[in-house]
Amino acid sequence: MEQDFRWNPYADQPHNVAPKKQRFWNHFRFAPSYLSLLSSNARKALPVLYRYRRYRKTMYKTPSPLHHPFGVAVSPFPQRDEEVLDSLEMLGVHKTLVRIPSWDMERLRYYENFLRQIKQRGLDIMISLLQRREDVRNPEVWVRFLDDAFARFKPFCSLFEIGHAWNRTKWGIWDYREYLRLVEPSVSLAKKNAIHLVGPAVIDFEFHLYPVVLKKIAFDHISSLLYVDRSGAPENTQFGWNTPGKVALLKAVVDACVKEKKNIWITEMNWPIAGTGKYSPAAGKMNVSEEEQADYLVRYFILCLSTGFVDRIYWWQLVAPGYGLIDSRPKVWQKRPSFFALKAMVDRIEGSLFVKKIPHSEAFMFLFRKQEKPFAVCWTKGSSLEHAFPRSVLRVESRDGGGVAVQDNRVRLTPSPQYVYFR
Repeated sequence: MEQDFRWNPYADQPHNVAPKKQRFWNHFRFAPSYLSLLSSNARKALPVLYRYRRYRKTMYKTPSPLHHPFGVAVSPFPQRDEEVLDSLEMLGVHKTLVRIPSWDMERLRYYENFLRQIKQRGLDIMISLLQRREDVRNPEVWVRFLDDAFARFKPFCSLFEIGHAWNRTKWGIWDYREYLRLVEPSVSLAKKNAIHLVGPAVIDFEFHLYPVVLKKIAFDHISSLLYVDRSGAPENTQFGWNTPGKVALLKAVVDACVKEKKNIWITEMNWPIAGTGKYSPAAGKMNVSEEEQADYLVRYFILCLSTGFVDRIYWWQLVAPGYGLIDSRPKVWQKRPSFFALKAMVDRIEGSLFVKKIPHSEAFMFLFRKQEKPFAVCWTKGSSLEHAFPRSVLRVESRDGGGVAVQDNRVRLTPSPQYVYFR
């Protein structure tokens, strides 16, 4: 099956390369690679299980400093790049990610100008280099793209994520061996250009792909596109695993596969917005209301970062009608609740110290300290409840930073996260 690559400009992703039934049968061609995956994972099973059990026992019990853990992806927007960058600065996020597709090789000068503007704002950049099926068919073109991208963009960026969501056939790769053939040339080119490689950019809960790839490629930083939107709220489970459990397993797999400690970054995640039609990247229950998206964004970041296992998370992306922090369909762009939720969280959590998770049977409460001032981020998964804190409450702020009434240290906790400050 060699279908043409077709890009969906509304959802910023490729169309499926073939009908589902045809894709299913075509996978039988790659049965030997699946067997090698089984063998690779079997050898790592006990080391992974040992680490995972240890990490679950210590999770949320070890203080963790949070230095620039927030990132957001941005894309150039014809005639409105200044507005994109102004909105990015307003968020207060210091880490940015820019996708650059291999099929845009003729427009690299345009991306170079966009990166220069980001750098002039004092922001850090990571570049994600996207592949398509044509790069597998003609690897010399892909290598030329890598060489040109590294040389052209290294004045603005030292971090390059190689490949993207390659465990989905619509992104042009059919098995891990094809991905390795694309990523292997980047190792020598990275040394030549003195830049750092990020990968393997596996999407969703498919950590079985890490051992076989990390055995061959020594990425400087480890990345995952850890979406959990199929499960709804970030506290929900998939095959028995909730988001913190997935993060602990990812950490266990990585540590069992590499000899030295590596930073783990989640380089893409979001929840698509219901009612956005062709602009949504997914169908069905993954689509949520704007208010739910804002709540889930904060809850996901807090759940993951507080484990101490993930060093950085990037939201995909700033401006997009179907899932972004800003809806670009109106003539005057509309900032969604998630924009203000992320802005408030960055302002409060950036530079703080996570202290511990406060035990509670029905609510989620995470204690932080910033400039010697203690505060907790609190929410419920379902119904609201009233909680009496054992220490004196100074003030309570909403998910977006507004004031919330409090009486006698009693706070009404809701699915929308709140910041509770103590004296």
